Amino acid sequence: MIVNSTPAGWQIIYQQAHALLAAQLAWHWAPTLSPDRWVGLLAAIAQHDDEQADWRGRGGHHGLTAAGAPANFTQKEFSMEQAAGVLAAARFQGRWRSLLTSLHLSCLYESLRGQKKDIDAFLDELVAAQKKARKELSLTKKQADEAYALLHWCDRLSLILCRHEIPEMGRAVEIHRGPDGTTHTLAQPVAGGPVHVQPWPFRDAELLVSVEASVLTQLQFKDDAGLAAALRAAPVEALSWTLRRG
Repeated sequence: MIVNSTPAGWQIIYQQAHALLAAQLAWHWAPTLSPDRWVGLLAAIAQHDDEQADWRGRGGHHGLTAAGAPANFTQKEFSMEQAAGVLAAARFQGRWRSLLTSLHLSCLYESLRGQKKDIDAFLDELVAAQKKARKELSLTKKQADEAYALLHWCDRLSLILCRHEIPEMGRAVEIHRGPDGTTHTLAQPVAGGPVHVQPWPFRDAELLVSVEASVLTQLQFKDDAGLAAALRAAPVEALSWTLRRG
C-alpha cells in the first residue's frame, strides 16, 4: 500500500492501483515498438506490482506498523515471495513480458546483493534469465534497457503523484531518464493546477490521469483483519492530475 497521512487519518492507494496509473501514463506516449511488444510493455507496467501478500482479512500484522498504523510499502522488508510471484505470473504472458518484469526486479533489488545467500541466488537467476531471453528474442541489451526505461519512468512519475511528492512553490523535481536517455522533470507552477513535464514526452499537449484512494479516519488497528474491514467499508475518492506541456 501507499499510505499518505491526512489531517483526518490516512489515504490509502493500493500498489496495484499505482501500477494502473503508471500504465495510463505509458499509454499517452507515442508507441516506440511493434504492436505486440508495445502491448506487452503496457501489460508489464500495469502489472508490475501484482502478487502482493494476501493479508486482508487474516490475522497478523503484515499490513501494519508496530504502532498499529497502516504500513507504507517503504516500511516493509523485501519479500522473496512477492518478487518470485510477480515473475512467475509474467511467464504466462511470454518471454517479452517476463524480461521486462525481470529487469524491474533487478533494478529494485540488486542493491540487496550480499545480504543473504538466497537473495543473491535469486538475483543471479534474474541476470541469467535476462541474458537467455534477449538471445531468444534477438534483442540487444541496449534495446531491452530502452524498453524497460519507460516502465521505470512511468513507475517513478506515478509514485511522485500518488505520494504527493510534487514540490511546492513551482520547484522542479526529476522524474527519471526516458527511453532515449533524456532526463525529464516536473513542476506545478500553480498549487493545485496543471503539472508541467519538461521536456514533454506525450502524444497530446495535455492529458488527464487518475487513481482511486481509500479514506480512513481510524488511526490505529489491532490487526490486519481490522484494517481490512475498515478498508472494505472506507469511502473511495478519485485523485486526478492534469499534465500539460510547459
